[in-house]
Amino acid sequence: MLDNGFMNRLKKSDQVRIVSALVEGCGINATCRITGISKPTVLKLLADLGAACYAYHDAHVRGLKCKHIQCDEIWSFVGAKQKNAAEDKVAAGWGDAWTWTALDADSKLMVSYLVGQRGAWWANKFMGDVASRINSRVQITTDGYRAYVEAIEGAFGMDVDYAMLIKLYGNPTQPDTRYSPGECIGTETVHVTGDPDAKHISTSFVERQNLTMRMSMRRFTRLTNGFSKKLANHEAAIALHYMHYNFCRIHSTLRVTPAMEAGIADRAWSIEELVSLLDPKSILEGLVA
Repeated sequence: MLDNGFMNRLKKSDQVRIVSALVEGCGINATCRITGISKPTVLKLLADLGAACYAYHDAHVRGLKCKHIQCDEIWSFVGAKQKNAAEDKVAAGWGDAWTWTALDADSKLMVSYLVGQRGAWWANKFMGDVASRINSRVQITTDGYRAYVEAIEGAFGMDVDYAMLIKLYGNPTQPDTRYSPGECIGTETVHVTGDPDAKHISTSFVERQNLTMRMSMRRFTRLTNGFSKKLANHEAAIALHYMHYNFCRIHSTLRVTPAMEAGIADRAWSIEELVSLLDPKSILEGLVA
């Protein structure tokens, strides 16, 4: 439930300044310094707007005519890495957090995202959501993670063309490779279901979107103390990021937003319109479109 009293106390112009900083990759503390607004207020706005963004995405990013979907999972953590998190903290949401993503390779629209763990149950939940948003036969490419096979079959049945793209890595040649994978020495494609077009068996676009994600959210930057300290804030930041990415940010190649290219928006949203999602009427009545 959104706190309308809080929204009334924080001016719209201040909300816009905060959100503008957050979506451009500023951390919470940096945003507070830039805007002069307290940390609890910034976090409260993030939580409320994140919930509103998730609700709008869930209601409006549907009925899509996608042809090619690329899926991936991006790792992050909340509070501490899984191996370092105490049991009581894990129960509170600390530990590894994986963001499952499904990108339309043609419009660059982020069709679906899910924050959770990397397992078969989460794969099934994620692919079920992807399937519910698409009204056409689609070709899907994933990496070699085996949980996708059963999840895609369960969500799409036989009405899908599905292939895996498996990257083959060599042994690292440099001693300092702790944070980098080995050199990619080739790829292997596996046709799993249907008749996937070899020209579109790729995960390049969704992997590039992972970079956009890490550059646009401070909490995804490696080797810093900017990581999320609370799972709810982590989820809210991701929801805000993808709402801004889909509806506000002009794609450098398409020259329109992904939502415009996908046909679910007729213009690029401003930050003011994004902040207007805090008004429950704009969600329930679709006043912002």
